[in-house]
Amino acid sequence: MKRRKFIKAASLTGVGFAVGNSLTSCDESVSEKATEQQKKAVNDLFGLPLVVATWHVKNATAKAMAVLQAGGNALDAVEQGCRIEEANEKGQSVGKGGLPDRDGNVTLDACIMDKHGDCGSVVYLQNITHAVSVARKVMEDTPHVMLAGEGAKQFAISKGFQPEDLLTDASKKAWEKWKVEAKYKPIINIENHDTIGMLAIDKNGDISGACTTSGLAYKLGGRVGDSPIIGSGLFVDNEVGGCVATGLGEEVVKTVGSFLVVELMRQGKTPQQACEEAIGRIVNKPNSNYKNFQVGYVAVNKRGETGCYSIHQWFSMTKFQDGSNEQIQSDYYNKA
Repeated sequence: MKRRKFIKAASLTGVGFAVGNSLTSCDESVSEKATEQQKKAVNDLFGLPLVVATWHVKNATAKAMAVLQAGGNALDAVEQGCRIEEANEKGQSVGKGGLPDRDGNVTLDACIMDKHGDCGSVVYLQNITHAVSVARKVMEDTPHVMLAGEGAKQFAISKGFQPEDLLTDASKKAWEKWKVEAKYKPIINIENHDTIGMLAIDKNGDISGACTTSGLAYKLGGRVGDSPIIGSGLFVDNEVGGCVATGLGEEVVKTVGSFLVVELMRQGKTPQQACEEAIGRIVNKPNSNYKNFQVGYVAVNKRGETGCYSIHQWFSMTKFQDGSNEQIQSDYYNKA
C-alpha cells in the first residue's frame, strides 16, 4: 500500500465523515458528493474494483472487469466472466468442448453466490453451455439452491436456454484415445485443470463469486466434485471475503475448503495465510496421498488483498486490479 494513496484516502474519508456528522446543516447534494468522495477514496486505497480467477483466464477476467467498469455489480461480473470460458471450445475444461465422462457424456457443474449469501447451483447438467447462468436462475427464480441432472436441464430449457451437443470433435477424439487403455488417474495440472472459479469486488465494495466446470476428465458417470458445492468450491461472506477452489474436488469437499479459507480470514489471517493453512489441512491428514493430486485456492478479502496457494507447482491465478490484468504463479507446498 502506497503511503501517498493512504494519506489521500484517509483525508477524503475524514471529509466524508465530517460532513456525515452534520447532515442536518448541509443540503443533500453536498452530503451525496462527500459520500462519493469517500467511496472513491476507499476504492483507490483498496484497488477496487477487483477480479481474481483460477488459472490463466485473462479473457474472462477482462470481461468481468469491463462489466464492473461500466457500473455493473460483482454478481453480473462473475457470471459474464465465467461465460467466456464456458463458450471457449478449445479449453476442454469448462462448458462446451469440455472433456466427457468415461461414457462420453459432457456433464457440467456450476454455482454462483452473491453479496447477500444467496446462492444457486446445478450438477450433472447436460446439453446446456452456460451452466453458471442456469445456476443464477436457480438462485433467483426458485426457492432451491441446487438442481441436478435432467431436472436442471428441463429447468434451463424452461428459462429459454437452448440445448446443444457439447461434445466437440476434439474432445471426442481425446476420449476415444483414452478408451484404448482407459486408465483413470488424475494428472496434476492437466486433468485437474477443470474449473474456472472467479471472485469480484465492485465499486460498492460488494463481493460475489462463481464456479463452473466440466469436471474431472473421464470420471464415472454421475460424479460431482467440489465446484458446485457451496462451501467447498466457492464461498462468499460479504463482511469478510471470498474463496474459490480448483483441483481434485473430492479432497476439497473433505475439508469444506472455501468455507475454511473464509473463516480463517474472519479470524484475522490474510488471504495468503488462509489459503496456505487450508492446503495444510489437506496434506497433513493421516494417510494423505497429496503427491498424486493437485488442489489450489484463490482468495480475496474485503480490503482487496488477494492470495493463492496450491499443493504442487504451476497453479496460477489471474488478477485484474489497478488497470493490470496479469497471471500470477502460485506459491506451493510440495517443493521436494
